[in-house]
Amino acid sequence: MKAKSFAVIGLGQFGMTLARELANADYDVLAIDDKDENIQEIAETVTYAVRADVREPDILKSLGVQNVDVAIVAVAENMELTASALSALVSGVSE
Repeated sequence: MKAKSFAVIGLGQFGMTLARELANADYDVLAIDDKDENIQEIAETVTYAVRADVREPDILKSLGVQNVDVAIVAVAENMELTASALSALVSGVSE
């Protein structure tokens, strides 16, 4: 049985902790954030760590987020970013 794969979008306190816990449980984790320091902090722990602005059209699709089993949007402080990420995820699922 193939292990589940996860995308964690947003690496604040919650997203960073979640990504670490999932990686420590031997899941494949794609961590996405728009801050270099967050990506550098998590890069050695997760399967993939990518600096990206998910408000950009098609960025999540280009990163392959549609191929993970579970995507978690962990962005609390920026509702525009949260809405953009959710919209991209929903459109990626429906295609």
